[in-house]
Amino acid sequence: MDHKTFLKSLPAEVSGALTRRSDAAGLRHLVAHLGLIALAAVWIASGGPLWWAVVPVQGVMIVFLFTLEHEATHKTPFASEALNEWVGRFCGLLLLLPFEWFRYFHLAHHRFTNIPGKDPELADYDRKLDAWGPFLWHVTGLPYWGSLAKQLWVNARGRADAPYLPERVKPRLKQEARIMLGLYLLLALSLLVTPVVLWVWVLPVLVGQPFLRLYLMAEHGRCPKVANMFDNTRTTYTNAIVRFLAWNMPYHTEHHVFPAVPFYKLPELHGVMKAHLLHEQTGYAEFTKETIKGF
Repeated sequence: MDHKTFLKSLPAEVSGALTRRSDAAGLRHLVAHLGLIALAAVWIASGGPLWWAVVPVQGVMIVFLFTLEHEATHKTPFASEALNEWVGRFCGLLLLLPFEWFRYFHLAHHRFTNIPGKDPELADYDRKLDAWGPFLWHVTGLPYWGSLAKQLWVNARGRADAPYLPERVKPRLKQEARIMLGLYLLLALSLLVTPVVLWVWVLPVLVGQPFLRLYLMAEHGRCPKVANMFDNTRTTYTNAIVRFLAWNMPYHTEHHVFPAVPFYKLPELHGVMKAHLLHEQTGYAEFTKETIKGF
């Protein structure tokens, strides 16, 4: 069964229940995630015991807001459209990832998942898995940060251009990028007064990014280049902490088959479609181990 046949087979009442969004469920998760980030920031800034050990933890918690920004492009974490938009923009600011641009980039990925020449994310999770050198360079996150900085600058100059970008959105991309650059300048100037931004945000995200790179590889890496979402995407079974930080996106086949389902309904969707899954992995460490065996 392919993903289209599966979706047609779902009774209307089941589909309706799965796609029902909730501000309350989304806000509970958001408050918990941001609360942990704020707690870690206070611990680091105040020089609490073993504060240096909290830096990578803080980094992981911040960079995994990528999964929330990603879902906000689908307008599913919250029932309120405005809440989805502003939370997505806030995450984008923390991650150097302009939300308005990422929306179209990511939706193209969903439309053409794993299709060479059409999926804009393909190179990021496929090309880097073939040898130790490219693999380690990718995992550092440095190419990622460089690519985002370049994209932000291109957007700010009004020169964003890609097949997935409609002409009508380009003025918004330019405005968004310029606002972000202005805010980054203010944050940079704050370093003249206090280094707190460096220790609670900049350094942590640099240290935390490799964890996100390894996590993202498992979503589509080593999957066939076909259109069937059951066959081009992987679901990874992991612990509750990772599922919490990743907003349930380890249920990634489920998300790609039915992207209108909010993150908190993905475990329920998993129960409905488990028998049809083609690529399942027990843990991210196992996926990484199997990947490097092929070098």
